[in-house]
Amino acid sequence: MEIYGDDRSGNCLKVRWTAEHLNLPCTWHEVLALTGETTKPEFRALNPFGQVPVVRFDDGRTLAQSNAIILYLAEGSALVPKDAFDRAKLFEWLFWEQYSHEPVIAVRRAKVHLLRQTDDEIDPSLLPRGQVILTRMEEHLHGQDWFVGTAFTLADMALLPYTRFADQGGFELHRYSAIQAWIRRCEAFLGLPAL
Repeated sequence: MEIYGDDRSGNCLKVRWTAEHLNLPCTWHEVLALTGETTKPEFRALNPFGQVPVVRFDDGRTLAQSNAIILYLAEGSALVPKDAFDRAKLFEWLFWEQYSHEPVIAVRRAKVHLLRQTDDEIDPSLLPRGQVILTRMEEHLHGQDWFVGTAFTLADMALLPYTRFADQGGFELHRYSAIQAWIRRCEAFLGLPAL
């Protein structure tokens, strides 16, 4: 299996971390999305959408979209709950992550940290919208360790990367004690160095 991704992207990191956690043999190919590498014809042959991550399996098939990839990789593992309702809750968080969380937290982080834009160049609504998102997560984590059930699942995997780096987008993570504790638990579970 070959994974094409950008190490600066949370969407790519969740795929990498899932493969590593499950001990799936893979080769990582660094593709710098912000330099136009995803627009080159050879990359578009892998993923016509021109986005990372994308995985090419040994049989030649390819799969794009981070949450689709991690669901496929983790099929049958403890990262996907067996209980139908818990599995639906996992999907709920995965959809929320891509529809609500990533377009705000990740976009502001990219503009501030990677593109070095000033506040005058960034949509001013992103910061308060991100605070609402982080507050929603904080409230959910009060009284529980993980987003779904009593164990680390793909819901945690999906939400971790961009949340973990949210301070790079100007979000004050020190205000969210439950999120901070959850990040430490995730880092310990995945064997990631603490930030």
